[in-house]
Amino acid sequence: MPDNDEIVATAEAAVVEAAEAPEEPQITFSELGLPEGVVRKLAQNGVTAPFPIQAATIPDALAGKDILGRGRTGSGKTLSFGLPTLASLAGGHTEKKKPRAIILTPTRELAMQVADALQPYGDVLGLKMKVVCGGTSMGNQIYALERGVDVLVATPGRLRDIINRGACSLANVQVAVLDEADQMSDLGFLPEVTELLDQIPGGGQRMLFSATMENEISTLVKRYLTDPVTHEVDSAQGNVTTMSHHVLVVKPKDKAPVTAAIAARKGRTIIFVRTQLGADRIAEQLCDSGVKADALHGGMTQGARTRVLEDFKKGYVNALVATDVAARGIHVDGIDLVLNVDPAGDHKDYLHRSGRTARAGKSGVVVSLSLPHQRRQIFRLMEDAGVDASRHIVGGSGAFDPEVAEITGARSLTEVQADSANNAAKQAEREVVELTRQLERVQRRATELREEADRLVARAARERGEDPEAAIAEMAEAAEAELAAVPAQAEPVRESRDDRGNFDRRDRRDERPSGGGFRRDNDRGGFRRDDRRDNDRGGDRGGRSFERRDDRGGDRGGRSFERRDERPSGGGFRRDDRRDNDRGGDRGGRSFERRDDRGGDR
Repeated sequence: MPDNDEIVATAEAAVVEAAEAPEEPQITFSELGLPEGVVRKLAQNGVTAPFPIQAATIPDALAGKDILGRGRTGSGKTLSFGLPTLASLAGGHTEKKKPRAIILTPTRELAMQVADALQPYGDVLGLKMKVVCGGTSMGNQIYALERGVDVLVATPGRLRDIINRGACSLANVQVAVLDEADQMSDLGFLPEVTELLDQIPGGGQRMLFSATMENEISTLVKRYLTDPVTHEVDSAQGNVTTMSHHVLVVKPKDKAPVTAAIAARKGRTIIFVRTQLGADRIAEQLCDSGVKADALHGGMTQGARTRVLEDFKKGYVNALVATDVAARGIHVDGIDLVLNVDPAGDHKDYLHRSGRTARAGKSGVVVSLSLPHQRRQIFRLMEDAGVDASRHIVGGSGAFDPEVAEITGARSLTEVQADSANNAAKQAEREVVELTRQLERVQRRATELREEADRLVARAARERGEDPEAAIAEMAEAAEAELAAVPAQAEPVRESRDDRGNFDRRDRRDERPSGGGFRRDNDRGGFRRDDRRDNDRGGDRGGRSFERRDDRGGDRGGRSFERRDERPSGGGFRRDDRRDNDRGGDRGGRSFERRDDRGGDR
C-alpha cells in the first residue's frame, strides 16, 4: 500500500501535468463565418465566445441547411438562428409588403425579446426589422410593411390577420424560423403555423427550435424540414448543474407569510402563480407588506406589460408575480430565484418556469411551495422533469425558519419595513438638503432685490431733491410694518374639530356686521345663512332649516323663502313661497305647492 509521501508526489505530478497540458482552443465568432461587422458588434456588447448551441448551429445555418434544435431556454438559441439569418439576407433587396425572413414566436414578450436581441446586428448590416404581435397598433405594423421589412418577427395570429388584410405576403420568404414550437403546440397555434408555412415557397431554409419533440412537433419536422441537421445541447430534462431545486412543504396558514418573506429577499425574484387574479392579489399583498412587487399576466395591455418588465429589469421592482405568460420569452439578467407559489401544470411548464434563472451558465435556485395534500403531485412532476429536488418541511417558525432563510435568503417583514423606513429617512434628508439650497438661493435673491430697491429709491429721492438715506429708511420701516402685520391678520382664522370630528372654521369674533355673514352650524349638521344677525330666529325649530330674508320695505314687497323639514306624514314634499300674503295685492300673489297625497283632486 503506498505511503503518504507517494500519494502526495502522485498528486503533485498530476497537477503539474494538468498545468502543462495545452488548453483546448476556444472557437470565436469570426471563425464561425459571421460577417466582420457583426463580430465587432458582438465584441462591443461583451459577447466574445459563442455558447455551445451557437458554435454548433451557426456554421450549418450559414451553409443554408435546415436546422432542428433542441435545448432549454436561456441556452443562446436566439443568436443561433438570428445571426445566420441576418448574414444570409445582407446585401439583398426587399420588396414592399414582402419580407425575406420570418421568425414565429408563441408570445408577444418573446417576439419583442428576439427583435431587441437581433436589432443591433441588423443595423450593422443595414437590415430592417419589425415586430408584428397583438396588443400593439396594427396600423403602425402595416405602415412598416408597406415601406419594406427584411426580417419580420411575429406571433402567428397577428401575422395571419395582416395577411388576410392584404398588407403582407410570404411569397419572397427565404428563411423561416419557428421558435419554441412546443409552446405553440400547447397554446393551440399549430393550425395557424401550418397555414403560414404553407404560404412560403419551397426551396428556402427552415429552422425549428423546440424543447421537446412530441407527435405534433414531429409532424412539422417531417412536413416542412428537408434533411435537417439536429443539434441538442440542453435536453428537456432539468439536469442543469448550476440550478438547485427545493420543495417547501408548508401549512395553508403559513403559505402567505412564507411567500412574503421570500419575496422580501435581496435581489430579483420571479414568483409564478396559476391565475391572473392570483397574480394581482399576491402582488397587492406584497406591496402592503413593504415589498416592491408588481404583477404580469395576459389580462394586461401590452403597454402595461412592457412597463412592468422594464421596471423589473431596471430594479424598480424586486419581485415580479406572473402567470405562465412569463414562463417563456422573459430574459432578465440577475434573476437568481424562481418561486412557484402554485404548482406548474406539467413538467414542461415547470422546466420553462425554472429556465428564468441559471441562464447563460449562471447559478440559480428554484423553490416550490407545497401544501400537505399537494406533495404527491409535485414530487411526481419533479420526477417527470428529471429534477432531483430536496424537500423541507417548514415547522412552526413559519417564514422565519432558519433553513428557509438559508435556502432562499428570506427576510422578516420587520427588516423590510426597517429598510423602507431607512430609505424614506434618506429621501427626506435629501429633500431637506435640497430645500435648504433653495432657501439660500431665495435669500440671496431677496438680498439682491433689496439692494436694487434701495438703489432705485435713493436715485428717485435724489431726482426729487430729497435725502436718499431718509427715503431708504422710510421704505425699510414700511416693509417691517407690513411683515409685522401679516401674522396679526392671519391669527383670527382657526380650525378645530367638534364632537363628531367635523371641522368648524369661524372667525372667532363676538360681533359680526349686521350686513350679512356665513356660518357653519355643526349642531344642526348644515350651513346657515341669515342676513339678519339679531336674535329673531326663533326657538327650537328642530331638524334642518335654511332661511333668508331681505326685509327691504313694504313698498317694494317683501320676499321670503323658507324650507323646513316639517313634512306631511304621507312622505310628501312641500314648497310654499308664501308670497300671496307678503306681496301687495296689486302685483298678485304666487304660490307653488307639491304634495304626494295622490288621492282626490290634485
